[in-house]
Amino acid sequence: RMAECEVNFLGRISHPNLVRLLGYCLEDRELLLVYEFMAKGSLENHLFRKGGSVQPIPWGLRLRIAIDAARGLAFLHSSEKHVIYRDFKASNILLDTNYNAKLSDFGLARNGPTGGDSHITTRVMGTYGYAAPEYVATGHLYVKSDVYGFGVVLLEMLTGLRALDTARPAQQLNLVDWAKPYLADRRKLPRLVDPRLEGQYPSKAALRAAQLTLSCLAGEPRNRPSMAEVVAALEEIERMRPRHRRASPEEDRESGSGASSRSAAGRSERHGHRHQQQSPGPRSGSDGARGGHPSPRVR
Repeated sequence: RMAECEVNFLGRISHPNLVRLLGYCLEDRELLLVYEFMAKGSLENHLFRKGGSVQPIPWGLRLRIAIDAARGLAFLHSSEKHVIYRDFKASNILLDTNYNAKLSDFGLARNGPTGGDSHITTRVMGTYGYAAPEYVATGHLYVKSDVYGFGVVLLEMLTGLRALDTARPAQQLNLVDWAKPYLADRRKLPRLVDPRLEGQYPSKAALRAAQLTLSCLAGEPRNRPSMAEVVAALEEIERMRPRHRRASPEEDRESGSGASSRSAAGRSERHGHRHQQQSPGPRSGSDGARGGHPSPRVR
């Protein structure tokens, strides 16, 4: 049924930041969906997978991916049916050859409230750690319930940590709960930022991104920004850095961002040491890997 919903949904709408459904085949009650090829895989792979084939995403590219995903979500919310995506997470954000981001997996998408209603009531589905608290608690689904999920992914992009990770200490299991005090304090924020960025990001931009993340994670839906406002805020943050063409992680590593590999390594070592001493944080694994265990699906 979810696949049928996806066919019906993607057959009616199109946007540069939504994955394209090329066709489908229904035979013997088996439904096969064919999508455009997204060569770089999911954002989840680039944030959390370790190995030589997956390079850390530089700051500028993280921003561009966030903007692309925000535009896709804003398009859904502003459509005639005020579509609620309902399962916004890093694994559903796919990247093409040029790292353009597109939303995928619309099996849980629902038409939003009508007739002046603020929400719809539905069975709770989605993924723990990303689902908005009001939806999990009551089954009341708001358009801005998606904004909460976006805030969780933005936090993952800022920190390089999963929303939920059972390999972390109990008090650090939920990334949102653990990170909120850091997001609200500019002095603590550098301890939260992904050390794999090696300090290569504008501090003012990181602070503004943290503030935006915190607003998206507001407990009450009415206190969260709209996705149109999120897009505008992210575009403003992007203008806080020199404008360059979109570079891949491989190109970014080759260029060295204007610094020698030796000095970059030194910064990395110092940043990692300072992070460990000042705030252990929810870093899982003895080798510094930040993968952990994926969040369970809500059913």
